[in-house]
Amino acid sequence: MADVVQYRLERMVNELDDLERRGVFSRREIAEIVKQRRKFEYRLKRPSPLKQDYLAYIEYEKQLDSLRRLRKKSVAREAKKKMKKSVSDFAGVSRILEIYQLAVMRYKGDIDLWFRYLEFCRERRNGRMKKVLAQVIRFHPKVPGVWIYAAAWEFDYNLNATAARALMQSGLRVCPTSEDLWVEYIRMELTYLNKLKARKVALGEDEGTLINDCRDADEKQWREENKDLFMSLDEERGSRDVSNGQNEESKKKSDMFQEQGLSILHTIYSGAVEAIPSRFSLRTQFFEILEGINLAGSKEMQKEILSDMKRDFSAEPEYWDWLARLETIDPESTQERSTDIVPSQLQKAVLVYEEALKFLPSAVMFNLYTKFLMDDIVSREKTKNSEPFSTSEHTVGSLSHLLMVYEKAENMGCLTEDLACQHVSLYLQLGRLDEARKLAEKFCNGKFSGAVHLWLLRVSVEMKYVTRKCPSPSKADLLSIFELLRNILTKVAISEAEGLWLMALKFFSNHKHFFDKLVDISLVSLAKDGGSENGFCLSSAIVNFVLQKDGIQSAREMYKRFLALPRPGLPMYKNCIELELNLAAINDKDCLINARKLFESALTTYDQDINLWQDYYSVEIKMGTSETAAAVHWRARKKLKDAAALISPAQL
Repeated sequence: MADVVQYRLERMVNELDDLERRGVFSRREIAEIVKQRRKFEYRLKRPSPLKQDYLAYIEYEKQLDSLRRLRKKSVAREAKKKMKKSVSDFAGVSRILEIYQLAVMRYKGDIDLWFRYLEFCRERRNGRMKKVLAQVIRFHPKVPGVWIYAAAWEFDYNLNATAARALMQSGLRVCPTSEDLWVEYIRMELTYLNKLKARKVALGEDEGTLINDCRDADEKQWREENKDLFMSLDEERGSRDVSNGQNEESKKKSDMFQEQGLSILHTIYSGAVEAIPSRFSLRTQFFEILEGINLAGSKEMQKEILSDMKRDFSAEPEYWDWLARLETIDPESTQERSTDIVPSQLQKAVLVYEEALKFLPSAVMFNLYTKFLMDDIVSREKTKNSEPFSTSEHTVGSLSHLLMVYEKAENMGCLTEDLACQHVSLYLQLGRLDEARKLAEKFCNGKFSGAVHLWLLRVSVEMKYVTRKCPSPSKADLLSIFELLRNILTKVAISEAEGLWLMALKFFSNHKHFFDKLVDISLVSLAKDGGSENGFCLSSAIVNFVLQKDGIQSAREMYKRFLALPRPGLPMYKNCIELELNLAAINDKDCLINARKLFESALTTYDQDINLWQDYYSVEIKMGTSETAAAVHWRARKKLKDAAALISPAQL
């Protein structure tokens, strides 16, 4: 290994001598460079060098080469003469390329490393690019991005459209189901055709391009305003009259380009659909590409694509949603999407959704329909900088139609819990509290009697209704809300009703009679379900409410009631321990005694929990004595099956 490293370092002698002779680096700096390179070379010659070893060496050489270029400019500026290129100007890049080559041969399957290699070759315009592309294609022929990168380099940098086309076609043969390859292929072909068209325009042989551009109208207006200038330019060119025959010939050439572009698009589209017939996003991308270009017969092909999509995807809600939103895009607009949807566009989109419900009456379809209408309302109100759900004519019409859609979903049996919640929430946002209350009651007493989210919404509506009449609700109002909560809290598991429990505890925290009843319900539920080991811990939440309201003594009495249950749960123990330790930190010795009792009680059930033993030992280290800490550590090592897993006293 040492011989190989020494040989590689000796190959750098000419480069280093040249750097010293030119005054770019001093002898001391060159010695440091050799030292660093020797370290990196030894790392690469290990039995199993890491990828990071190669990348660190490459980064060092990049920074060194960047410094060399800066130093060279400084030396040339001081000498007031241009320095000729020499061996040191090429050695740095060659070395980086050599390290990259070693790295990719070591990690052939790392596609990210290959792309770093390719990007470096592209940035430095190195002649090794073709060779590297051939290597990465050989090792990763199933990666579509490799073919796209290679074709893009041939097309954009090497200006070889024939080679780019060959690469794309080879990629499609290997990866026929790659959507990105098909889309990039059609874009490349149309870009090439447009370049040919633009070249003919520059030579005065043709007019226009294949790309729809919003600048066309401005350019025509500018030409009209400066027609005298163009007339003079035409006179300087020779003041030759263009005959009708020449105009017709130019028009024929333009038509030929447009027909050729449409033919290319149609051929590639047919091949793509045959290769991946079930990919909806592929069709939409082809449609968008077709909208952005100016081709003869493009409207007919758009109709063909839409017809194919309806045939193949009419059973997919995604298709109908896309088709409806397509109606809101103005093809004449220069923007990607208009900010506001005009009433005529909205009406067309609504007709599409209504047709969709005939073909596909489902909850998903209704969800997309209502989302579209809500997005339209919100975006319109934001554009006008008005209050949400204002009384403008368009907004009122959209809201009434949205409410009708929710009712239609219910009548067709497609109403889900999510849609029902949206329906009630919409009434709340509109300020129609009475209607929201009646609707929530209807849902909760019907098919959604066990829907926790809907019950949460219903209870919140009832609370708003009660507090709206009077800030301090009457006993009858409190009783009605409590009965609603008891009705659902006794039916569902605690883990599913976290929001309901927290809402109930907060609302009744200042009403002792009802709060105590909630505690009784919680005790029964916890005795039945047991304490939660993960997630929401109801008993801890109640203890914290009592602590904030009545103090530590009441909190102790409360947590003792919960700990007396069969399975109180480890989170409950930890919460109580934390509560006592927070008070023990202010020199309350009784709290430390209580914390120790809680630790001992928890360890009777969870004696194999390493974290619990570690917490106990840590508390004894901080607040106890060395004897109590040692005793806890000895017991932990004795109890734990994996004694080595316990952290040693020195580490705690």
